[in-house]
Amino acid sequence: MKRITRTPGNRRYALLSVGVLLAVTSVSGAAPGSAASGSPGVAAVARAVPPRSARVGALFNGDLEGGHFCTASVVRSGGRDLILTAAHCLSGDGDTDVVFVPGYRDGRAPYGVWRVVKTFVPRAWSDRSDEDSDFAFAVVAPNASKGGRELEDVVGANAFVSGRATGVSDVVVTGYPNVLDVPVSCTNRPTVHSSTQQRIECPDFTDGTSGSPWVDGEGEVVGVLGGFEQGGSTDDVSYSAVLGGAAAALYREAARFGGSS
Repeated sequence: MKRITRTPGNRRYALLSVGVLLAVTSVSGAAPGSAASGSPGVAAVARAVPPRSARVGALFNGDLEGGHFCTASVVRSGGRDLILTAAHCLSGDGDTDVVFVPGYRDGRAPYGVWRVVKTFVPRAWSDRSDEDSDFAFAVVAPNASKGGRELEDVVGANAFVSGRATGVSDVVVTGYPNVLDVPVSCTNRPTVHSSTQQRIECPDFTDGTSGSPWVDGEGEVVGVLGGFEQGGSTDDVSYSAVLGGAAAALYREAARFGGSS
């Protein structure tokens, strides 16, 4: 499980705040897309790289003082107002106390604070916490501090896709660990865990990284950190449900709501 209990006022997340984003490369020196990438047992180390896209951000309870507890990302939609996260990050009861902060860094919200107005959680998750349904969408309201603009107009968005085979290409996973007030990022190739779950080896993906998008080289989200063991029980291996027909249907439902709101 890689989310944090939503406790207002908890600020233990800034223990190791730094000014750079972390990325992960193989100790073997294998280039992205090589045979070693994503292979079981391959170690990984962190190196500093420039900040990545603000399309990924942190979820907070109420405001920035509430502490970030999960990660989410902006996905393309007609309403330009849609984010993707893990279902276990949301209660499914509206979650209108939740705010999304794209590009969050060191206590600052450079692209604004965006209030969630509607959430979409799979029935299979709500009914029985089905790990194969551990994905969710949320619609955010226009931001008055940004001239009433929609989220996607401010930071852009990645495309959401379903039906992709696991391990076709490397992906970049970006999320917000509980011990940092900056994101970490890892590039590796997912492997098959089961017919409905995929896994990836990335170090330092601790609590708080649930909901992190898995983005391929085409800028398409092909996974979201969650699924098996709600994302994984160790910091160096993470999981995602395979995004299939149920995820596509939920995306269409959420996108229709956003486009009509």
